[in-house]
Amino acid sequence: MYSLIRKCLFFFDAERAHYLSMNSLRFICSIPPIKKIIGAAFTPKETSLETKQFGLSFKNPVGLGAGFDKNAAYLRELETLGFGFVEIGTVTPLPQAGNEKPRLFRLPADKALINRMGFNNEGVKVIRERLERWKEYNKGKGMRDKGRGTRDEGKMIIGGNIGKNKVTPNEDAWKDYEICFNALFDVVDYFVVNVSSPNTPGLRALQDKDSLLKILGNLQENNSKRPQPKPILLKIAPDLTDGQLQDIADLAAEIKLDGIVSSNTTISRENLSEASKDQAEKFGMGGLSGKPLKTASDNILEKITRLTDGKVPVIASGGIFTGKDAADKFNRGAVLVQVWTGFIYEGPGIVKKICKAIKA
Repeated sequence: MYSLIRKCLFFFDAERAHYLSMNSLRFICSIPPIKKIIGAAFTPKETSLETKQFGLSFKNPVGLGAGFDKNAAYLRELETLGFGFVEIGTVTPLPQAGNEKPRLFRLPADKALINRMGFNNEGVKVIRERLERWKEYNKGKGMRDKGRGTRDEGKMIIGGNIGKNKVTPNEDAWKDYEICFNALFDVVDYFVVNVSSPNTPGLRALQDKDSLLKILGNLQENNSKRPQPKPILLKIAPDLTDGQLQDIADLAAEIKLDGIVSSNTTISRENLSEASKDQAEKFGMGGLSGKPLKTASDNILEKITRLTDGKVPVIASGGIFTGKDAADKFNRGAVLVQVWTGFIYEGPGIVKKICKAIKA
C-alpha cells in the first residue's frame, strides 16, 4: 500500500511532498476513531523493548532524527506511528527561512536524499510555545487514561536539537546555543548540540576541540546549576578525521558529555551508483543521507564507541531502513537508533518493523 502512496508523492517536489503527507496525516489523526486505528496498526507491541538511557525511559529504541519535524508541528502524529522518541529542530534563536528552494532532492535508485535546508525553522520562541501545548496535551491525556484505568504506555521522549543562526559569527555561536538551551529547557527531555550540518556556512568548523569546549563547557556549567539537569549530547559528522574523533572523545570525558549522536549527513558522494552520481551533480551541494551513508556512519559509530571505551552512550543514525540495519548499529555500540530517510522510503510501518525484528 505504501509503495503506491510513495509513488504518488514522488511526483511532487520532495519538500512539498513532505508537508503534503504530514499535513494529511495530521488531518486524519484529528479524527479520534481513525487515530486509534492508525495507532493500533503502527505502534509496536513489544513492551520488553522499553529502555532507560540518559536517565530517561524510552518506550522503544527507535526514534526520528532531527530535521524531519523542525518546528515540533507533528508530534501527535509521530507518536501515533509508534516512535519512541523524536528530535525536533534544529532550532535557532531567531526564525530563519533557510536556503533557497529547491533544497531537498531524492535519489531513488540508491534510496537516498540530498538536502541543503539550512536550519529553516520558526525560531525558539514559537517552538517553545508549541512544545508547551504538547506538554499540556500529554498531561491531559495522562489524566484521561488514568480515569479509564488504561495501562500507561509511557510518553514519547522529545529531544531538542539546537544550533546557531546563519548570521551569527562562529566566535559568538556559544551565545545562540545558550539562548536555545535556556528557552527549551523546561519543554524537552534532552538536548543535542548540532555543529555538524554541512548546510550552514562555517558550522562544521565548530567541531574543532576549542570551539566545542566553549559551547559545551558553557552549556554544562549552565546545566549544573539547575535542580534537575538535562542530558546534553553532541551530534557529529561522518566525515571527521581520526584526530577529530579523538579530540571529541577526550572532550566528552573532560566535560562529562551525556551522549553522542552519530552521525549527521555526509558531504561525500563516494558510495553512490553512477546514475545517482549524475543526478547528485545536477542537484549540487548538500548533505547526503540514506543507504549510501550506512557504511561511513557504521565506521564512525564503531570508532567513537571504541575511543570513548563505551562509556558515552551513542544514538546511531545513518542508513537505517530495516531491523538488520538497526541491529548493525546496536552491535557497534549504539544504545538507541534514529531513522529519517528510511522513514521516507519505507513508510509509516518502519518503527513497528524494526522493533519486531529487534525482538525476534
